[in-house]
Amino acid sequence: MNRTLISKSISALVACSVPLFASAEIMVLKAANIITMNDKSPRAEAIAFDTSTKKITAVGSLKDVRASAPNATFKDLGNTVLMPGFIDPHNHPMLSGITTQAPAYWVAPYVGYKSWSDVQAKILKSDKEAKPGVPLIFNGVDRLLQQAPLPTKDVLDKLTPSGRPVIVIDNSGHAVYFNSATVKFLGWKDGKPPANPVGGSYGRNPDGTSNGVANEAAALMAVVGPLFPTAIPKPLMSGAEWYAFMASKGITSTSEHTYNSGLYKPYLALASMPNSPLRMHVYHMAIDADAGDQVAWPDPSMVRKNGIKLWADGSPWLGNVAQSFPYLENQRTKDAEIIIGPLGEKGMNYTRLQLDQMLDKYTPMGYQMSFHCNGDVGFDVVLDAYEYALTKYKLLGTDHRWRVEHLGAARADQFQRAKSLGVTVSMAPFQYIYWGDLLDGTMFKSEYGAEWQRVNDAFKADIHPSFHNDGSVSPPDTLRNIQHMVTRTTEAGNVHGANQAVTMDQALKASTMNGAYQLKRDHEIGSLEVGKYADIVELSADITTVNPNEILEKVKVQGTWLGGKKIDTAKFLKEVAALSPAEHKDAAKAALKDVHSH
Repeated sequence: MNRTLISKSISALVACSVPLFASAEIMVLKAANIITMNDKSPRAEAIAFDTSTKKITAVGSLKDVRASAPNATFKDLGNTVLMPGFIDPHNHPMLSGITTQAPAYWVAPYVGYKSWSDVQAKILKSDKEAKPGVPLIFNGVDRLLQQAPLPTKDVLDKLTPSGRPVIVIDNSGHAVYFNSATVKFLGWKDGKPPANPVGGSYGRNPDGTSNGVANEAAALMAVVGPLFPTAIPKPLMSGAEWYAFMASKGITSTSEHTYNSGLYKPYLALASMPNSPLRMHVYHMAIDADAGDQVAWPDPSMVRKNGIKLWADGSPWLGNVAQSFPYLENQRTKDAEIIIGPLGEKGMNYTRLQLDQMLDKYTPMGYQMSFHCNGDVGFDVVLDAYEYALTKYKLLGTDHRWRVEHLGAARADQFQRAKSLGVTVSMAPFQYIYWGDLLDGTMFKSEYGAEWQRVNDAFKADIHPSFHNDGSVSPPDTLRNIQHMVTRTTEAGNVHGANQAVTMDQALKASTMNGAYQLKRDHEIGSLEVGKYADIVELSADITTVNPNEILEKVKVQGTWLGGKKIDTAKFLKEVAALSPAEHKDAAKAALKDVHSH
């Protein structure tokens, strides 16, 4: 017996904290560097994982990791750098796919359509080239950034000479615009919309006919819903395309932040594919009658229900937010028809009593709560409601991890209060990246606009802040978030509120461990540690050694691994394409309930 060899093997195993494996199911990856996001052991040369359990068995030096599994399959990744897969803890994959991926058209300013002229050209070109009579869906018009007029029926009729139905979804998700052919398709008598639904409204001309505008979810669904089966015949495929898009950006875990029961089967189907690239966590809309129902998927490691989604206020790009300060009055805000305000608590979607009633309903069920909120007044009301419920149900001091999302106008003292309540926040870098130059001095006074998205203040409060992209309000681009939050630059390279810049380590935590914490899975994902899932992103360079202003230029996502399996998104899309579209024909209608979420 070779006692020396045994002694060396035992030493290696102790260092890696794993038992000796001789199974062919173990794989070892060697990389140029491994950023583990484990504070106790931040760097490594190699990682091993069991492809059957899908979990990491060793992380450390190449010598120690190979000694832990002498017979393992070995792969040298050369100059590749590994990190935990990125986590976007607030997204809307089905709706995003349906409204941005072909056959829909994504015409947002950050995907190449910088001006209203660009959008006009795209609509004209698509109307000319698409199959005659087929309805077309465009998504992403932003009246502030693109300086677009209100795209009424008269405006859109000029862009669609073929006479086909055309719908344009506002980037905020709170409005939809359509042409005369759509009015005819809907069968509105004499061109007049029906009575306004509860929580929604239709734009009307002086004679009562439709002007081609519908506002808020109920009205949006009534307009868009009937066209979706023809315009988007394979909604599950569209959702799969968004999954693949997120994976291409290095993301391995995300959420559906406005889940409803109609999305159960689509997410089951996507999770069941052998090459499914994402772990999904759903938050059921509080307004649904069945929101409190217990829901389980066959593999909870791939899809699980986390909690309940609630809304405090609206969108900063429309002006319907609960904040204490007004917008500036100028041509830009006037053209976008911004509500100048300040609205204060009048900007709340619900009264405090209604919020208390919803929390009284769902808190005893044990769910994690998650509030959409942008305004500072709204944040105060949410924290008041949270404190009431947490105290009433004796949850203060427990590991509840209730969440608040977006928080563009939040203040430092509010983050400190959130800390005292055990509340965590998910920040929205995209609001600053794409709108930052308008926020500071055009939309608001600099004292408010320059400080929009106070990410550094959130980190100072130690409340596990994460970064999210709120697809499809912005592309799911984690590396972009990191670059711009570290440099505190907008897309144009300008700096506002430099005091809100964060360190590279903080930005990486916001994209990995803190997202895992908010999804209540930090014991399973978010860092590369023994016992956690082998969810990995391959990068072309070490992000910590690159000039932060050059991250997008010099660091590329080369692929992802989920549970120790190298993801092939092309195969994933083929797997989904092989499913019967008829089984998921209602997925678009279910996802459409999501349009008011942003």
